[in-house]
Amino acid sequence: MGSSVGKSLKLVEKKRKNIKESSQKNRKDRSSSEGGKKMSEFEDEFDFVDAYSDDVKEDTSELLPENSAESAIQCAFVGVGGGGGKLAKAFIDVGFSRSLLVNTTEKDQPEGVEEENFLLIPGADGVGKDVSLGKKILGENSTLVEDAVRARLGTPDWIFVLAGGGGGTGSACSVLHGSLERYLKSINASGKVFYIVSKPSSQELLNSTINSNFKELLSDISSHPHIVIDNERQLQLLRNKVGMLNLLPVANKNFAKLLSQVFKLAATHSDVQTFDSKDLEKCLSTPGRHIIGSTVIRDTDRRDLGSEVLAGCIKASPCPPPPSHTKTGSLLLVPNTEMASDPKVSKNLEAAFSYVGGRTDTLFSGVYIKENVPGLIAICMLSG
Repeated sequence: MGSSVGKSLKLVEKKRKNIKESSQKNRKDRSSSEGGKKMSEFEDEFDFVDAYSDDVKEDTSELLPENSAESAIQCAFVGVGGGGGKLAKAFIDVGFSRSLLVNTTEKDQPEGVEEENFLLIPGADGVGKDVSLGKKILGENSTLVEDAVRARLGTPDWIFVLAGGGGGTGSACSVLHGSLERYLKSINASGKVFYIVSKPSSQELLNSTINSNFKELLSDISSHPHIVIDNERQLQLLRNKVGMLNLLPVANKNFAKLLSQVFKLAATHSDVQTFDSKDLEKCLSTPGRHIIGSTVIRDTDRRDLGSEVLAGCIKASPCPPPPSHTKTGSLLLVPNTEMASDPKVSKNLEAAFSYVGGRTDTLFSGVYIKENVPGLIAICMLSG
């Protein structure tokens, strides 16, 4: 009897213990579930925090090296077609490594250009000077070009499109304008798309196809800021100085150095008068045709210094002559200390600014003193 009662009490106690343990476990499970629910609600409520973090990493695997050339503006160059590619090569050589050559054939790729700087457009092995075909192929691949610009050229404020005016691919470059302009807007660039195109020589223009291609290109870009490089003028300027084999490479290099010098001076401090980045951008933004030229004046005592500076820059310019009056202009003078210290020469320099300024609505100017110059160096750019 006693043994039976004892067993019953032990069973009751064991049952109570099991109920207690089960109850505790259920409370823990509920607590864990509620805690998980609270954590989930927390994460949902504040999940935006990481979305706005600064730890976003951009893919820069295809990005070209930064430009080594000193410049007041962030710029990149896109050479389209054979002629444009050769001109782009000249800008790469003077330090603008953020340059992309776009072509419909590999056969026009200049020697010494890295693969990273070249983009082959699929679908044709050249276009045979057919501008309509060139526009069709470039138009169909404008997204490809835009993606390459985004991946390789970074975030420039200005994109300079370089093209030859006689071929089919280069003369079709205007169809890329929308894509390039859209890209600049997407990165909040302060600049524009600027065109630099070459005009075929007089002998080349006798070919009706080349003549027609150049006229179509010029018409397409006429409302945008652009420079026309006249190959006939370059032939005359370089005749008896270089042979036929080196004519275009030398001409391209000289032009690239001329334009890059303007970019460099705009980034340089002057104790006399500074032509800054905003002045440069104002000039470059002017719609229509621009001309650029330079000269050296060895006789700085002459009273007609202003007319001599302007006439010398226009005469030595690779561009066709400007109209009698332009919307904006810039005149950059580089004298040595002796010239800048001479009151008579200083007066003549002021007269030069007045003379050139009278032929443009707005003139931007700069004076940069440098020693060991062969004379007074003048660089003039007239826009619109």
